[in-house]
Amino acid sequence: MTVVTAERITTAAQALVIAAELADEFARGAAERDHARRLPHEELDQLSASGLLAITVPAAFGGADLPPSVVAEVFRILAAGDPNIAQVPHSHFVYLNLLRLAGSPAQQREYFGRVLAGARIANAQSERGGASVAEIATTVRPADGRFVVEGAKYYCTGSLFADVLAVLTRLDDPQGVSGLAPGEYVAFVAALEPGVRIVDDWDALGQRTTGSGTVEFERVQVGREQLVARAAAVQAPTGYGAFAQLLHAAIDAGIARGALDAAVEFVRTRSRPWFEAEVARAVDDPLVVQRFGELAVSVGAAEAALVVAGAAVDEAVRPAGAGRGSASAADGAQSAGNDAAQASIAVATAKILADRAANEVSAAIFEVGGTRSAAAAHRLDHYWRNARTHTLHDPVRWKYQHIGRAVLQDRPPPLHGVI
Repeated sequence: MTVVTAERITTAAQALVIAAELADEFARGAAERDHARRLPHEELDQLSASGLLAITVPAAFGGADLPPSVVAEVFRILAAGDPNIAQVPHSHFVYLNLLRLAGSPAQQREYFGRVLAGARIANAQSERGGASVAEIATTVRPADGRFVVEGAKYYCTGSLFADVLAVLTRLDDPQGVSGLAPGEYVAFVAALEPGVRIVDDWDALGQRTTGSGTVEFERVQVGREQLVARAAAVQAPTGYGAFAQLLHAAIDAGIARGALDAAVEFVRTRSRPWFEAEVARAVDDPLVVQRFGELAVSVGAAEAALVVAGAAVDEAVRPAGAGRGSASAADGAQSAGNDAAQASIAVATAKILADRAANEVSAAIFEVGGTRSAAAAHRLDHYWRNARTHTLHDPVRWKYQHIGRAVLQDRPPPLHGVI
Protein backbone atom coordinates (compact mmCIF):
# COMPACT_ATOMS: atom_id res chain seq x y z
CA MET A 1 0.00 0.00 0.00
CA THR A 2 1.04 3.58 -0.59
CA VAL A 3 3.29 5.15 2.02
CA VAL A 4 4.25 8.51 0.56
CA THR A 5 4.15 12.19 1.33
CA ALA A 6 2.71 13.90 -1.71
CA GLU A 7 3.98 17.21 -3.00
CA ARG A 8 1.48 20.00 -3.56
CA ILE A 9 1.11 21.06 -7.19
CA THR A 10 -0.60 24.41 -7.70
CA THR A 11 -0.36 25.21 -11.43
CA ALA A 12 -0.78 23.52 -14.78
CA ALA A 13 2.77 24.43 -15.81
CA GLN A 14 4.15 22.75 -12.70
CA ALA A 15 2.09 19.61 -13.36
CA LEU A 16 3.29 19.32 -16.96
CA VAL A 17 6.96 19.78 -16.05
CA ILE A 18 6.74 17.09 -13.37
CA ALA A 19 4.89 14.76 -15.75
CA ALA A 20 7.61 15.19 -18.39
CA GLU A 21 10.38 14.49 -15.89
CA LEU A 22 8.65 11.35 -14.64
CA ALA A 23 7.85 10.17 -18.17
CA ASP A 24 11.52 10.39 -19.13
CA GLU A 25 12.46 8.33 -16.10
CA PHE A 26 9.69 5.76 -16.55
CA ALA A 27 10.51 5.32 -20.24
CA ARG A 28 13.98 4.02 -19.47
CA GLY A 29 12.65 0.87 -17.82
CA ALA A 30 9.31 0.45 -19.58
CA ALA A 31 10.33 -2.24 -22.08
CA GLU A 32 12.12 -4.37 -19.49
CA ARG A 33 9.27 -4.07 -17.00
CA ASP A 34 6.92 -5.21 -19.75
CA HIS A 35 9.18 -8.10 -20.77
CA ALA A 36 9.63 -9.39 -17.22
CA ARG A 37 6.13 -8.31 -16.12
CA ARG A 38 7.69 -6.47 -13.20
CA LEU A 39 4.94 -4.46 -11.57
CA PRO A 40 5.89 -0.77 -11.15
CA HIS A 41 5.37 -0.40 -7.41
CA GLU A 42 8.31 1.96 -6.93
CA GLU A 43 7.39 4.03 -9.96
CA LEU A 44 3.81 4.43 -8.76
CA ASP A 45 5.05 5.54 -5.37
CA GLN A 46 7.06 8.18 -7.25
CA LEU A 47 3.91 9.21 -9.10
CA SER A 48 1.98 9.51 -5.85
CA ALA A 49 4.77 11.47 -4.17
CA SER A 50 4.95 13.86 -7.13
CA GLY A 51 1.50 15.24 -6.33
CA LEU A 52 0.16 14.55 -9.83
CA LEU A 53 -2.55 12.23 -8.52
CA ALA A 54 -4.10 15.09 -6.54
CA ILE A 55 -4.28 17.75 -9.27
CA THR A 56 -8.08 17.56 -9.63
CA VAL A 57 -8.86 17.88 -5.92
CA PRO A 58 -11.07 20.99 -5.65
CA ALA A 59 -9.52 24.18 -4.33
CA ALA A 60 -12.04 24.22 -1.47
CA PHE A 61 -10.39 21.05 -0.15
CA GLY A 62 -6.81 22.20 -0.64
CA GLY A 63 -6.18 20.93 -4.18
CA ALA A 64 -5.00 22.53 -7.40
CA ASP A 65 -8.40 22.02 -9.08
CA LEU A 66 -6.78 21.69 -12.51
CA PRO A 67 -9.13 21.18 -15.47
CA PRO A 68 -9.61 18.04 -17.57
CA SER A 69 -7.48 19.40 -20.42
CA VAL A 70 -4.45 19.52 -18.13
CA VAL A 71 -5.14 16.05 -16.75
CA ALA A 72 -5.36 14.72 -20.31
CA GLU A 73 -2.01 16.25 -21.22
CA VAL A 74 -0.44 14.74 -18.10
CA PHE A 75 -1.77 11.33 -19.15
CA ARG A 76 -0.52 11.76 -22.72
CA ILE A 77 2.97 12.69 -21.52
CA LEU A 78 3.13 9.78 -19.09
CA ALA A 79 1.79 7.32 -21.68
CA ALA A 80 4.51 8.30 -24.14
CA GLY A 81 6.97 7.11 -21.50
CA ASP A 82 5.12 4.06 -20.15
CA PRO A 83 1.43 3.57 -21.00
CA ASN A 84 1.09 0.95 -18.27
CA ILE A 85 1.89 3.50 -15.58
CA ALA A 86 -0.30 6.07 -17.29
CA GLN A 87 -3.32 3.75 -17.32
CA VAL A 88 -3.07 2.80 -13.64
CA PRO A 89 -4.51 6.11 -12.30
CA HIS A 90 -7.28 6.37 -14.91
CA SER A 91 -9.95 5.17 -12.50
CA HIS A 92 -8.36 7.17 -9.70
CA PHE A 93 -9.29 10.38 -11.52
CA VAL A 94 -12.67 9.09 -12.69
CA TYR A 95 -13.75 8.31 -9.15
CA LEU A 96 -12.39 11.57 -7.78
CA ASN A 97 -14.69 13.14 -10.36
CA LEU A 98 -17.58 11.01 -9.07
CA LEU A 99 -16.91 12.31 -5.57
CA ARG A 100 -16.85 15.87 -6.88
CA LEU A 101 -20.18 15.41 -8.63
CA ALA A 102 -22.08 13.14 -6.26
CA GLY A 103 -20.25 12.81 -2.94
CA SER A 104 -21.42 14.44 0.26
CA PRO A 105 -19.23 17.16 1.81
CA ALA A 106 -18.10 14.66 4.44
CA GLN A 107 -17.17 12.09 1.79
CA GLN A 108 -15.34 14.70 -0.24
CA ARG A 109 -13.41 15.85 2.81
CA GLU A 110 -12.45 12.28 3.66
CA TYR A 111 -11.31 11.00 0.28
CA PHE A 112 -9.89 14.22 -1.12
CA GLY A 113 -7.84 14.46 2.07
CA ARG A 114 -6.51 10.94 1.60
CA VAL A 115 -5.54 11.65 -1.99
CA LEU A 116 -3.75 14.85 -1.03
CA ALA A 117 -1.71 12.69 1.36
CA GLY A 118 -0.78 10.31 -1.49
CA ALA A 119 -3.49 7.63 -1.48
CA ARG A 120 -4.46 5.84 -4.70
CA ILE A 121 -7.95 4.76 -5.80
CA ALA A 122 -8.52 1.90 -8.25
CA ASN A 123 -11.63 0.56 -9.91
CA ALA A 124 -13.56 -2.60 -9.24
CA GLN A 125 -16.18 -2.09 -11.92
CA SER A 126 -16.31 -4.56 -14.82
CA GLU A 127 -17.83 -8.02 -14.53
CA ARG A 128 -18.03 -11.19 -16.56
CA GLY A 129 -21.09 -13.25 -17.30
CA GLY A 130 -23.68 -10.58 -17.95
CA ALA A 131 -25.33 -9.96 -21.28
CA SER A 132 -23.29 -6.75 -21.62
CA VAL A 133 -20.69 -4.70 -19.78
CA ALA A 134 -23.49 -2.53 -18.40
CA GLU A 135 -24.98 -5.32 -16.27
CA ILE A 136 -23.89 -5.33 -12.63
CA ALA A 137 -24.33 -8.42 -10.44
CA THR A 138 -22.25 -7.27 -7.44
CA THR A 139 -24.60 -6.16 -4.69
CA VAL A 140 -24.63 -3.97 -1.64
CA ARG A 141 -27.33 -4.82 0.87
CA PRO A 142 -28.23 -3.59 4.33
CA ALA A 143 -27.24 -5.85 7.22
CA ASP A 144 -27.18 -5.18 10.96
CA GLY A 145 -27.16 -1.42 10.63
CA ARG A 146 -24.45 -1.40 8.01
CA PHE A 147 -24.07 -2.77 4.48
CA VAL A 148 -22.46 -5.84 2.94
CA VAL A 149 -20.80 -5.95 -0.48
CA GLU A 150 -20.65 -9.28 -2.32
CA GLY A 151 -19.50 -10.13 -5.83
CA ALA A 152 -16.52 -10.43 -8.15
CA LYS A 153 -14.91 -7.91 -10.48
CA TYR A 154 -12.50 -8.29 -13.37
CA TYR A 155 -10.07 -6.06 -15.27
CA CYS A 156 -9.62 -4.02 -12.09
CA THR A 157 -6.88 -1.71 -13.33
CA GLY A 158 -4.57 -0.51 -10.60
CA SER A 159 -6.07 -2.73 -7.92
CA LEU A 160 -2.70 -4.26 -7.03
CA PHE A 161 -1.38 -0.80 -6.18
CA ALA A 162 -4.47 0.69 -4.55
CA ASP A 163 -5.27 1.96 -1.09
CA VAL A 164 -8.99 2.30 -1.86
CA LEU A 165 -11.17 0.33 -4.28
CA ALA A 166 -14.15 2.03 -5.93
CA VAL A 167 -16.62 -0.86 -6.25
CA LEU A 168 -19.60 -0.50 -8.58
CA THR A 169 -22.58 -2.22 -6.97
CA ARG A 170 -26.32 -2.60 -7.33
CA LEU A 171 -28.45 -1.93 -4.26
CA ASP A 172 -30.19 -5.10 -3.09
CA ASP A 173 -32.85 -3.79 -0.74
CA PRO A 174 -36.31 -4.83 -1.98
CA GLN A 175 -37.97 -3.93 1.34
CA GLY A 176 -36.45 -0.44 1.43
CA VAL A 177 -34.82 -1.06 4.81
CA SER A 178 -31.88 1.24 4.11
CA GLY A 179 -33.91 4.20 2.96
CA LEU A 180 -31.66 4.51 -0.07
CA ALA A 181 -33.05 5.00 -3.56
CA PRO A 182 -32.79 1.95 -5.83
CA GLY A 183 -29.95 1.94 -8.31
CA GLU A 184 -26.19 1.72 -8.60
CA TYR A 185 -23.80 2.78 -5.86
CA VAL A 186 -20.06 3.04 -5.73
CA ALA A 187 -18.70 1.65 -2.47
CA PHE A 188 -15.32 3.06 -1.44
CA VAL A 189 -13.64 0.09 0.23
CA ALA A 190 -10.18 -0.15 1.77
CA ALA A 191 -8.05 -2.54 -0.26
CA LEU A 192 -7.03 -4.35 2.93
CA GLU A 193 -10.58 -4.66 4.29
CA PRO A 194 -11.43 -8.19 5.53
CA GLY A 195 -13.25 -10.12 2.82
CA VAL A 196 -11.45 -8.35 -0.05
CA ARG A 197 -9.29 -10.65 -2.19
CA ILE A 198 -7.16 -9.11 -4.95
CA VAL A 199 -5.85 -11.66 -7.46
CA ASP A 200 -2.88 -10.96 -9.74
CA ASP A 201 -4.27 -12.82 -12.76
CA TRP A 202 -4.11 -10.23 -15.56
CA ASP A 203 -2.69 -12.05 -18.58
CA ALA A 204 -3.36 -9.81 -21.58
CA LEU A 205 -0.84 -9.55 -24.40
CA GLY A 206 -0.34 -5.84 -23.68
CA GLN A 207 -0.62 -3.35 -20.82
CA ARG A 208 0.83 -6.19 -18.80
CA THR A 209 1.92 -4.23 -15.73
CA THR A 210 -1.27 -2.27 -15.04
CA GLY A 211 -2.26 -4.46 -12.09
CA SER A 212 -5.61 -5.20 -13.73
CA GLY A 213 -6.49 -8.36 -11.85
CA THR A 214 -9.59 -9.89 -10.34
CA VAL A 215 -11.08 -8.60 -7.08
CA GLU A 216 -13.48 -10.70 -5.04
CA PHE A 217 -15.72 -9.38 -2.26
CA GLU A 218 -17.05 -11.82 0.32
CA ARG A 219 -19.36 -10.22 2.88
CA VAL A 220 -17.31 -7.04 2.96
CA GLN A 221 -18.80 -4.63 5.47
CA VAL A 222 -19.13 -0.94 4.64
CA GLY A 223 -20.84 2.01 6.26
CA ARG A 224 -23.38 4.36 4.69
CA GLU A 225 -20.65 7.00 4.56
CA GLN A 226 -18.75 4.82 2.06
CA LEU A 227 -21.56 4.69 -0.50
CA VAL A 228 -22.01 7.22 -3.30
CA ALA A 229 -25.05 7.04 -5.59
CA ARG A 230 -23.88 7.03 -9.21
CA ALA A 231 -27.02 8.51 -10.74
CA ALA A 232 -26.11 12.15 -10.13
CA ALA A 233 -22.99 11.74 -12.26
CA VAL A 234 -24.23 9.55 -15.13
CA GLN A 235 -27.87 10.60 -15.56
CA ALA A 236 -27.25 14.33 -15.97
CA PRO A 237 -25.12 16.34 -18.42
CA THR A 238 -22.09 16.50 -16.14
CA GLY A 239 -19.38 15.51 -18.61
CA TYR A 240 -18.58 12.50 -16.43
CA GLY A 241 -18.31 10.03 -19.29
CA ALA A 242 -16.56 12.51 -21.58
CA PHE A 243 -13.88 13.12 -18.96
CA ALA A 244 -13.25 9.39 -18.52
CA GLN A 245 -13.07 8.87 -22.28
CA LEU A 246 -10.75 11.86 -22.71
CA LEU A 247 -8.17 10.15 -20.53
CA HIS A 248 -8.40 6.95 -22.57
CA ALA A 249 -7.80 8.98 -25.73
CA ALA A 250 -4.83 10.64 -24.05
CA ILE A 251 -3.27 7.26 -23.28
CA ASP A 252 -3.65 6.17 -26.90
CA ALA A 253 -2.18 9.44 -28.16
CA GLY A 254 0.74 8.97 -25.79
CA ILE A 255 1.36 5.44 -27.05
CA ALA A 256 1.41 6.80 -30.61
CA ARG A 257 3.94 9.48 -29.73
CA GLY A 258 6.14 7.04 -27.83
CA ALA A 259 6.07 4.60 -30.73
CA LEU A 260 6.94 7.34 -33.24
CA ASP A 261 9.88 8.49 -31.10
CA ALA A 262 11.11 4.89 -30.82
CA ALA A 263 10.82 4.42 -34.59
CA VAL A 264 12.81 7.60 -35.26
CA GLU A 265 15.56 6.53 -32.88
CA PHE A 266 15.77 3.04 -34.36
CA VAL A 267 15.95 4.17 -37.97
CA ARG A 268 18.51 6.83 -37.15
CA THR A 269 20.81 4.51 -35.25
CA ARG A 270 20.25 0.92 -36.41
CA SER A 271 18.43 0.62 -39.72
CA ARG A 272 20.12 0.06 -43.08
CA PRO A 273 18.72 1.57 -46.27
CA TRP A 274 17.10 -0.64 -48.88
CA PHE A 275 19.61 -1.14 -51.69
CA GLU A 276 17.29 0.14 -54.40
CA ALA A 277 17.18 3.55 -52.72
CA GLU A 278 20.85 4.01 -53.60
CA VAL A 279 21.55 6.02 -50.44
CA ALA A 280 24.03 5.46 -47.64
CA ARG A 281 21.66 5.98 -44.72
CA ALA A 282 18.16 4.74 -43.97
CA VAL A 283 17.10 8.28 -43.04
CA ASP A 284 17.77 9.33 -46.64
CA ASP A 285 15.61 6.64 -48.23
CA PRO A 286 12.79 8.67 -49.84
CA LEU A 287 10.18 5.99 -49.16
CA VAL A 288 11.14 5.87 -45.48
CA VAL A 289 11.01 9.66 -45.34
CA GLN A 290 7.53 9.55 -46.92
CA ARG A 291 6.29 7.01 -44.40
CA PHE A 292 7.57 9.01 -41.47
CA GLY A 293 5.77 12.04 -42.83
CA GLU A 294 2.54 10.06 -42.90
CA LEU A 295 3.07 8.75 -39.37
CA ALA A 296 3.89 12.20 -38.03
CA VAL A 297 0.66 13.55 -39.51
CA SER A 298 -1.31 10.74 -37.88
CA VAL A 299 0.21 11.42 -34.47
CA GLY A 300 -0.09 15.18 -34.82
CA ALA A 301 -3.77 14.90 -35.75
CA ALA A 302 -4.45 12.75 -32.71
CA GLU A 303 -2.67 15.20 -30.42
CA ALA A 304 -4.47 18.19 -31.93
CA ALA A 305 -7.85 16.49 -31.55
CA LEU A 306 -7.00 15.73 -27.93
CA VAL A 307 -6.39 19.44 -27.27
CA VAL A 308 -9.74 20.34 -28.84
CA ALA A 309 -11.50 17.62 -26.84
CA GLY A 310 -9.84 18.73 -23.62
CA ALA A 311 -11.10 22.28 -24.10
CA ALA A 312 -14.62 20.97 -24.79
CA VAL A 313 -14.60 18.85 -21.63
CA ASP A 314 -13.33 21.83 -19.62
CA GLU A 315 -16.40 23.69 -20.83
CA ALA A 316 -18.74 20.82 -20.02
CA VAL A 317 -17.58 20.37 -16.43
CA ARG A 318 -17.82 24.01 -15.40
CA PRO A 319 -19.93 24.51 -12.27
CA ALA A 320 -23.56 25.24 -13.01
CA GLY A 321 -23.97 28.90 -13.96
CA ALA A 322 -20.24 29.61 -14.20
CA GLY A 323 -19.65 31.80 -17.20
CA ARG A 324 -23.21 31.20 -18.47
CA GLY A 325 -24.56 34.65 -17.71
CA SER A 326 -27.92 35.21 -16.04
CA ALA A 327 -29.85 32.60 -17.98
CA SER A 328 -32.91 30.93 -16.50
CA ALA A 329 -32.64 27.48 -14.93
CA ALA A 330 -34.14 25.91 -18.05
CA ASP A 331 -31.75 27.75 -20.34
CA GLY A 332 -28.86 26.85 -18.06
CA ALA A 333 -29.80 23.18 -18.18
CA GLN A 334 -30.07 23.30 -21.97
CA SER A 335 -26.68 25.01 -22.18
CA ALA A 336 -25.11 22.38 -19.93
CA GLY A 337 -26.65 19.64 -22.05
CA ASN A 338 -25.28 21.18 -25.23
CA ASP A 339 -21.83 21.53 -23.69
CA ALA A 340 -21.85 17.91 -22.54
CA ALA A 341 -22.96 16.69 -25.98
CA GLN A 342 -20.30 18.74 -27.76
CA ALA A 343 -17.67 17.44 -25.34
CA SER A 344 -18.67 13.83 -26.00
CA ILE A 345 -18.48 14.34 -29.77
CA ALA A 346 -15.09 16.04 -29.51
CA VAL A 347 -13.81 13.23 -27.30
CA ALA A 348 -15.19 10.60 -29.69
CA THR A 349 -13.29 12.28 -32.52
CA ALA A 350 -10.10 12.34 -30.45
CA LYS A 351 -10.57 8.70 -29.47
CA ILE A 352 -10.91 7.63 -33.12
CA LEU A 353 -7.79 9.50 -34.20
CA ALA A 354 -5.74 8.36 -31.19
CA ASP A 355 -6.83 4.74 -31.69
CA ARG A 356 -5.83 4.93 -35.33
CA ALA A 357 -2.48 6.57 -34.62
CA ALA A 358 -1.53 4.22 -31.79
CA ASN A 359 -2.18 1.08 -33.81
CA GLU A 360 -0.75 2.44 -37.06
CA VAL A 361 2.51 3.80 -35.69
CA SER A 362 3.20 0.92 -33.30
CA ALA A 363 2.88 -1.52 -36.23
CA ALA A 364 4.82 0.71 -38.63
CA ILE A 365 7.90 0.59 -36.38
CA PHE A 366 8.73 -2.73 -38.04
CA GLU A 367 7.86 -1.50 -41.51
CA VAL A 368 10.27 1.45 -41.32
CA GLY A 369 12.83 -0.26 -39.10
CA GLY A 370 13.34 -3.28 -41.31
CA THR A 371 14.28 -6.83 -40.39
CA ARG A 372 16.54 -5.78 -37.54
CA SER A 373 13.62 -4.19 -35.69
CA ALA A 374 11.96 -7.59 -35.23
CA ALA A 375 14.78 -8.87 -33.01
CA ALA A 376 13.31 -9.69 -29.60
CA ALA A 377 16.21 -7.96 -27.84
CA HIS A 378 14.97 -4.56 -29.04
CA ARG A 379 11.60 -5.05 -27.29
CA LEU A 380 9.86 -2.85 -29.86
CA ASP A 381 6.80 -5.09 -29.84
CA HIS A 382 5.56 -3.68 -26.55
CA TYR A 383 4.32 -0.52 -28.30
CA TRP A 384 2.04 -2.52 -30.59
CA ARG A 385 0.88 -4.88 -27.83
CA ASN A 386 0.06 -1.96 -25.56
CA ALA A 387 -1.75 -0.10 -28.34
CA ARG A 388 -3.72 -3.14 -29.45
CA THR A 389 -4.77 -3.95 -25.89
CA HIS A 390 -5.67 -0.50 -24.63
CA THR A 391 -7.57 0.56 -27.75
CA LEU A 392 -9.98 -2.34 -27.22
CA HIS A 393 -11.46 -0.21 -24.43
CA ASP A 394 -14.68 1.26 -25.89
CA PRO A 395 -14.83 0.29 -29.58
CA VAL A 396 -14.34 3.22 -31.94
CA ARG A 397 -17.03 1.85 -34.27
CA TRP A 398 -19.55 3.21 -31.75
CA LYS A 399 -17.79 6.57 -31.70
CA TYR A 400 -18.50 6.85 -35.42
CA GLN A 401 -22.15 6.07 -34.69
CA HIS A 402 -22.41 8.82 -32.08
CA ILE A 403 -20.77 11.35 -34.37
CA GLY A 404 -22.88 10.36 -37.36
CA ARG A 405 -26.14 10.55 -35.43
CA ALA A 406 -25.21 13.97 -34.08
CA VAL A 407 -24.33 15.31 -37.53
CA LEU A 408 -27.18 13.74 -39.47
CA GLN A 409 -30.02 13.47 -36.94
CA ASP A 410 -29.16 16.07 -34.27
CA ARG A 411 -29.15 13.25 -31.73
CA PRO A 412 -26.94 13.80 -28.70
CA PRO A 413 -24.58 11.01 -27.64
CA PRO A 414 -25.28 9.02 -24.45
CA LEU A 415 -24.81 11.03 -21.27
CA HIS A 416 -22.81 8.48 -19.37
CA GLY A 417 -20.37 7.22 -21.98
CA VAL A 418 -18.64 3.93 -21.22
CA ILE A 419 -15.62 4.01 -18.92
